[in-house]
Parts: sequence; C-alpha cells; structure tokens
Amino acid sequence: MTTTEAQAGPALRRGGAAARTRHTLRRVLAALARSVALFVPVFLVATFVTFALRSLSGLSPARIQLGEDATPEAIARIEAEWGLDRPFLVQYGDWFSDLLHGQLGTSWSNGADISTLIGLGLGVSLSVATLALVIGVVAGFALGTLAAVRRTTWIDRSITGFVTVISVMPAFVVGIVLVAVFAVGLDLFPSAGYVPAEQGFGPWLAHITLPAVALSFDVVADVARQLRAGLVAAYRENYVTGAVVRGIGPRRIFFAHVLRNGLGPTLATLGLKFPALVGASVVTEWIFGLQGFGRFANDAAQAGDVPAVQGVLVVSIVLVVSFNLIVNLVLARVTPAARRGV
Repeated sequence: MTTTEAQAGPALRRGGAAARTRHTLRRVLAALARSVALFVPVFLVATFVTFALRSLSGLSPARIQLGEDATPEAIARIEAEWGLDRPFLVQYGDWFSDLLHGQLGTSWSNGADISTLIGLGLGVSLSVATLALVIGVVAGFALGTLAAVRRTTWIDRSITGFVTVISVMPAFVVGIVLVAVFAVGLDLFPSAGYVPAEQGFGPWLAHITLPAVALSFDVVADVARQLRAGLVAAYRENYVTGAVVRGIGPRRIFFAHVLRNGLGPTLATLGLKFPALVGASVVTEWIFGLQGFGRFANDAAQAGDVPAVQGVLVVSIVLVVSFNLIVNLVLARVTPAARRGV
C-alpha cells in the first residue's frame, strides 16, 4: 500500500462519518419541522375550543362572587369589570395575546394569577410523573425484554400474567396499600406532603417515591406488553434469520437488529403516557396530600372557575404536544423504519 492510499483511508472514513452525521441531522430536522407544522394548527384550534367553553358553559364570575341570588344589574356590573361584555372574538384575541406572553388570566375565585397557581401545582405533579415514568420505563423495559427473549417459556407466561394483573389495579388502591405498608407499617417513607427539591434532594425523593410507584404500575404494564410484542415481531423477520445464518451472536442480533426495529410501538405509547400521568394524578394526590396539577384542576372545575380550567387545558395541550414532539424526534433518530419514512 502506498503512502497516498494509507492517507486516503482515514480521510474516507472521516468523510463517511461526516456524511452520516449530516444525514442524521437532516432527518431529525425534517421530523422537527413536521411536528411543528402539526403543532401550530392543533394548538390554534385547541385554544379556540378551550376559550369557547366559557361561553358554552354559561358560567360567570358574578355567580361565584355574588351567589345565585345576584340581581341582573349586579351581574352585568361584575361581568363588565371582567371584560365579559365585549364581543367574543375580541375577548379571545386578548386572551390569546396574553397566552403567547405566558399569562393565563386571573382566577374568578380568588383573583390570583393562574400562571402562578398552575406553576406551583405543576412542579409537584411533574416531579411525581417524571419519577413514575422512569420507574415504569425501567421496570417495563426489563420485563418486556426478558419476556421476549424467553418467549413461550414459563418466564414469558409469568411476566405476561404479572403485567396483566398490575394493569387493572387502580392507582388509588395501590396508593392506599403503599401508605399502609411502607409509611405506616415500616415507617420507611412519609405518608403525605411534599418537599421541594431546593430544600434537599433526599426529602424531595422520599415524599414523591410512594405516589410515583402508585402511578407507575400502568406504565410498567403498557411498556412491557408493547415492548414484548414489538421484539417478538422483530425476531420473526427475515433479517434476523439471515443474521443467525451468518453466525452473528445473539447479543449483537438483539441490540443491532431486534431492539431498534421493535422499539417503535413502545416509544409511540410513551408519547401519551407522561401527560396522562400529570393530568390523571388527582386521586393519588388526594391520598398523599399533594397540592398538584391534577388536584388544582379538580378544585377549579368544582368551583366553576372557568379561567383556571382554561389554563389547565392549555397547559395539558402543551404537555401532550411537547412530549409527542420529543418522542417523534427520538423515533426519527433510533428506529430504522422512521429513518426510511415508513
């Protein structure tokens, strides 16, 4: 081999790596552009429908502040103070303009800033939901992978039966059992309350562990079932048979071919799991004495506080779309089917 050929080898490899990097970047940017193009109209329609709910509900701040016996004159005066006597589209335009600046309005119940109220509760719920998602993904990934690798054996059947049982267990029942065993019986965790992470990582983790475990059961079951199904289907593909014939080891076959091709449905499922954990935790928050996002939403709905409910819906929409955007980007980077545009 000549000196020129020896120098050309590394250069070609660097050029190939750079080309692959550019191709990956273009693919991720294309997925991001598609997701953003979908996000904008969905967000506009969703916010318009959300704001229209106030007019359809027939609720008024005057009813909350003055009671059911309020006179029509008093109701008109209060509604004028809140700007509800203006045309609907004018109200929506002002509300949407404030929304783009991060302002969700003022509560009818107590006159407090809704963005501040939601921010306080959302921090609690995001902490619990994030830990629940981590627990669910780790445990579900381990169970689903083991079931797929040991498919048709007693291990596979045992895992399938286990995840079926935990999938039908309500979070509030699991929460009560966890409090009775680990908080009251063994005194390992606090039974209620919340400590911000700024006051210490240990106390923060201790207060969110039990509610996170209670919420994670559904995630564990869904991840395990989806991952097992995807991996088993990938094992049946011709490229796996070809890899076995070529003498490639089981470990390399699993990580290089089976896992990357069978991971798509599981990631797609996670796209809705995290926002659902944040929004559906109201019962768990009651059990563990947490003033979270779900409890705030429940209190606002019961009080008829329409601006607060609108704020909750807007934040929920942003959570759903944002997390799905992240999942789509991961899919575009990880799964071969997404790379081919399938």
